[in-house]
Amino acid sequence: MKHLGIEVTIKNVPSLDPGFLPLNRYYESFRKDAKEPFDIAVERAGGQMAVCKTTIHGTPEFFDADVYYVERLVKTLLWMKGGFKVYLAGNQAVCDAIAKFYSAGGQQEFDWDYMASVFEHPFEVVRVDKVPEAKDAPKRIGGHLDGCRIGFDAGGSDRKVSAVIDGESVYSEEVVWFPKTNSDPDYHYAGIVAALKSAAEHLPRVDAVGVSSAGVYINNRTMNASLFLKVPKDQFDAKVKDIYIRAITDTFGDVPYEVVNDGDVSALAGTMSLNDNNVLGIAMGTSEAVGYVDEDGCITGWLNELAFVPVDANPEAMRDEWSGDIGCGVKYFSQDSVIKLAPRAGIELDESLSPAEKLKVVQKLMEADDPRAAQVYESIGVYLAHALAMYYDLYHFRHVLLLGRVMSGKGGDLILNRCKEVLADEYPEVDKAILPSLPDEKFRRVGQSAAAASLPELRK
Repeated sequence: MKHLGIEVTIKNVPSLDPGFLPLNRYYESFRKDAKEPFDIAVERAGGQMAVCKTTIHGTPEFFDADVYYVERLVKTLLWMKGGFKVYLAGNQAVCDAIAKFYSAGGQQEFDWDYMASVFEHPFEVVRVDKVPEAKDAPKRIGGHLDGCRIGFDAGGSDRKVSAVIDGESVYSEEVVWFPKTNSDPDYHYAGIVAALKSAAEHLPRVDAVGVSSAGVYINNRTMNASLFLKVPKDQFDAKVKDIYIRAITDTFGDVPYEVVNDGDVSALAGTMSLNDNNVLGIAMGTSEAVGYVDEDGCITGWLNELAFVPVDANPEAMRDEWSGDIGCGVKYFSQDSVIKLAPRAGIELDESLSPAEKLKVVQKLMEADDPRAAQVYESIGVYLAHALAMYYDLYHFRHVLLLGRVMSGKGGDLILNRCKEVLADEYPEVDKAILPSLPDEKFRRVGQSAAAASLPELRK
């Protein structure tokens, strides 16, 4: 395959997506003859800095390829680690092109606006002679089992809560709610408080509260979350940014609490189940939700929004309706991927069905060993192998736990098996370094809300 003058060799291609061009393979081919230094740094809250030092071609012939390569790396850093200021050191023309992309009216205007909103800071791209040094601030969090705790897990279709005493769950409940379609933040607040009070009834006291919730959270504040999609901006700023803080303190007073992205809590539950660290958790459901616990058992504070990290360099790749970009993980590692591939396998899906219902149709066919459904899941397995090789370059994880509705049943087993085959064939060095797996019964017993309960450390 060839893209922007770069020839790329791939051994394993999804049968239902022959145009798939793994971005990591494109990167490798691009860098073979790229000798001109080019450095990137992205600044986020607290002066933390993500740095990538690489090379480009720096010639007119490969200008478009240089810009494409640098832009994809910038986007990857932004959605993996987050940030509001991009520093570029290198070719002036390439820097100018990236600055134009990430601006009002630019190709990546969505990313420009989103990051400015999340970090409450104007987004800018600047050219410098030398980028700042890398700086991280990982935080040891979770795994605290002492005392009487509440763990709350806010999902898009249901909310779960657990009451935990010294690491043992004594009560849990799951309640259906509709946060994504409700524009009144008081609805969300009432639901959160109702769950907390329900759990508290089964505890002699409440020593701490941990919250697992979809979205971006900085200093326990809600910076962006699909759960509050319909809430107007003025109401979001006034009532949602501190919604979990208010719900906890209004109900229990001054108790320790932590609010963490649900992907990170999934990874934390994985470390508790595996009794090991350095875990990447990938949940394939409505979207691709990701969390990471590093080798020291710390949560990094990174965004880990790999749903919007590009994985496919095919210029005809499917476009994400929300971000407007193409080739990003959400269309490869969620129910959207199953829905995208099913018609290519000859499976007709009723357009009146919801995405979740369409997924169930394919899952039912897979349970009946329909070869068309098998093609769908095998293709996702190929996607996953190529993406895990790229994710490994980013995180250097040891374990990867594959979660979510897409990974359930026979389909999930087939995805994992095909992924392992492709890793062994195409990325033997990665295959030897990582352990992809599905959650075991111990993980299921720990549960998302019970793991959330372990987030805060009790005051001494």
